[in-house]
Amino acid sequence: MQQSIKRIIFFALLIVIWQAAVIITGVSAAVMPAPTDVLHALAKGFADKTLLYDILASFRRLAIGLSIAIILGIFLGILLAKNKTADETLGTLILALQSVPSIVWLPIAIMWFGLNETSVIFIVILGATLVMTINMRIGIKNVSPLYIRAAQTMGSGGLDLFTSVIFPASVPYAVTGARLGWAFAWRALMAGEILSTGPGLGYTLKYASDFGNMSMVIGIMIIIGIIGTIVDIVFFQRIEKNVIRRWGLETAN
Repeated sequence: MQQSIKRIIFFALLIVIWQAAVIITGVSAAVMPAPTDVLHALAKGFADKTLLYDILASFRRLAIGLSIAIILGIFLGILLAKNKTADETLGTLILALQSVPSIVWLPIAIMWFGLNETSVIFIVILGATLVMTINMRIGIKNVSPLYIRAAQTMGSGGLDLFTSVIFPASVPYAVTGARLGWAFAWRALMAGEILSTGPGLGYTLKYASDFGNMSMVIGIMIIIGIIGTIVDIVFFQRIEKNVIRRWGLETAN
């Protein structure tokens, strides 16, 4: 059975069980809405274009923050990989910060930038930069010495060696870092938007929660999960697999 068919059957059964459980238990929609309630809330949100504007606003912030994070991560990863002193000092700090959840930075972001879009983008950048930096560093560190020696015997060295051999060899790690960075940035974005004042999925989720609209809360949670899954599977996983296969790290099926 194809993977997509298995997924469709699984989620269809999950929805049926969810609907049946709500009907049997008679639980209030304010506590646990049925799938039909959630669908109605989402249909209303898309009909008045509220959710559409939220999704576009969230993706705009994500695009800005993730782009900056990937660029910063690449440069920091190169610095840590090529400079021992930076690796032993700044690298230790980056590893320590990696264990700090992005939401912990929210109070600092609000104090520095206020309750605005800059704070949200700042949280997104922090969420993705660190993991991108670590993967880029590992990628450059793990370049096979055989490649480097082979290039050196052919007269390559310095900047030419880095741009022609070292950096291209680390691309698979950079792609993996970008994929992980996307996941971290997406979660950080939702956390940041909860305290934002403009349109966005996180803001609308908090607004719906404040007014007891549990159907919309669960609906937005589903949208967040669906978007995260689609982007990861359709975009990042495909790029990662193509790069790994092209670099000879995986055989084609």
